[in-house]
Amino acid sequence: MTLDIVVAFLLGAFTWTFMEYVLHRWLGHDPRFRPNLFAAEHVRHHGEGNYFAPSWKKACAAAVATAVLAGPAAAIAGWATGLGYVVGFVGMYLGYEVMHRREHTHPGFGPYARWARRHHFHHHFTSPRVNHGVTTPIWDWVFGTYRPAGYIRVPAKLQMAWLADTGTGRVRAAYAEHYELVD
Repeated sequence: MTLDIVVAFLLGAFTWTFMEYVLHRWLGHDPRFRPNLFAAEHVRHHGEGNYFAPSWKKACAAAVATAVLAGPAAAIAGWATGLGYVVGFVGMYLGYEVMHRREHTHPGFGPYARWARRHHFHHHFTSPRVNHGVTTPIWDWVFGTYRPAGYIRVPAKLQMAWLADTGTGRVRAAYAEHYELVD
C-alpha cells in the first residue's frame, strides 16, 4: 500500500468526523434546518433512547456517500487514492454507527469507550446543545460546543439496559459514580 493511499484513507476517516458533527449539530438539532430526513430519525432517537434508524436506511446512506464521493475523489486524486479516501470516509461512518449503538446498548469497554459514552450521554441527558461528536470531541472543541461530562441524570424511562440492576432497578454500583436514574 502506498503512502498516498494511507493518507487518503486517514483523511477520509477524518472528514467523516467533521460530517458526523455537521449532521448531528445542525441537521439534528438546529431548527433552521428542519425538517429533514436525519432530524426525523434523530428526534425519535432522543425521545426513545433505544431507537435507532433501521439498518437499511444506514446502508442506503453509505451507498449514497460512496456514489457521491467516488467520482470526485477519483478525479482529484486518481482511482486508487480516491478509493482510499472513500473507504476511509465510509469505513469511519460504519464505525460511528457501531460505536453509537454500543454506547446505548452495552457497557463501555476500555477507557476511551467509557469516556465517549459519558460524552455522548451528557449530550443526550444534560444538554443537547453540546457534545455533538460521538466518535471524537475534536469538532466540539473547534466550534466551542465541548463540555466535560459530569454526573449524568438519566430519566428512568430512557435508561439503558446495562445501567440498571434488574433486581433492584437502581444504577449498578459500577456506574453509580457517574450516573443516576431520575423519574
